Amino acid sequence: MGGQWVEEGMPPSNLQRFLDCTTPTVETHILPKTNGRLSTDAWHHAETDSVEYFNLADLWEQYYEWSAYGAGVAVQLPGGERVVQYYVPYLSGIQLYTNKVLTASRSFGEDNGMDLWSDDEDNEKMSRSWSSTSDESLFNCDVLGANRKRPGHLYFEFFEVGSPYGRVPLIDKVYELSQGFPGLTSLKSADLSPVSWMSVAWYPIYHIPYQRNVKDLSACFLTYHTISSSFQDQALETMTNGGCHPVTSGKQNGHIMDKKSNTVSLPPFGLAAHKIQGSLWTNPMVGDHRKMDFYFSAADSWLKQLGVQHHDFNFFITHPM
Repeated sequence: MGGQWVEEGMPPSNLQRFLDCTTPTVETHILPKTNGRLSTDAWHHAETDSVEYFNLADLWEQYYEWSAYGAGVAVQLPGGERVVQYYVPYLSGIQLYTNKVLTASRSFGEDNGMDLWSDDEDNEKMSRSWSSTSDESLFNCDVLGANRKRPGHLYFEFFEVGSPYGRVPLIDKVYELSQGFPGLTSLKSADLSPVSWMSVAWYPIYHIPYQRNVKDLSACFLTYHTISSSFQDQALETMTNGGCHPVTSGKQNGHIMDKKSNTVSLPPFGLAAHKIQGSLWTNPMVGDHRKMDFYFSAADSWLKQLGVQHHDFNFFITHPM
């Protein structure tokens, strides 16, 4: 998505490198539509004979090393020096809507200070929220417009409300939540409604080599990703590679959507930032301001359409510095 702001031949900005380096790439599989589970699914295009999907378990696996060591992002400082800043991912919010009601433990998490639920009781309210949304929305695309009155059944939602200092990394949180909601690791993207999504909070932990008094290196980010097969082909765009630093030399990075290698990248459609100062993350020469505005508006629009109060998003917009 970054290409629409950056002139051809320009090196990627710090912001673009962050987006590229925190984009998960997942192995995909093909599910024929003759399979009974998709025969009545209106979310997928009728003219296709099969659906490309990924397993949620494989998606979470992409965050395993990032959760343990951090995702490395090459950052160019104002003086020309380069450092590698490492960010740890945390599950900030997620909603999974399915095409049928799935059972799950409703007691898990009741006393754990977490905002989570799994039920079908909010579907009517969410349908009204979709219907009342302005047609000028950034996400008024066909795949959603056709399903505003049938978003699916809310299988699971979770919104982190705890302090960043008390959170566990994403992979650990997913494992914890999956004890009560096994679909978190057993579902396929083809099982999910187009309105299924997740948000990842990225907090910095360290940078190499160490630099003193670089306040912008304390910036934090929220990325928003759709996780439904029926959304990917129409709403997600490919991203360019730019300066990602894997923690192991054998791990590939910066993938784009690649049918030949049977993988799909899930770049963010929305973004919010906290503690951004100066021009380190908003280089005016490459349109970072416009890019930030676009991503922020997209996240804001998405949350409003779904009628969601996202705790981290609300904190970021009220504490930008």
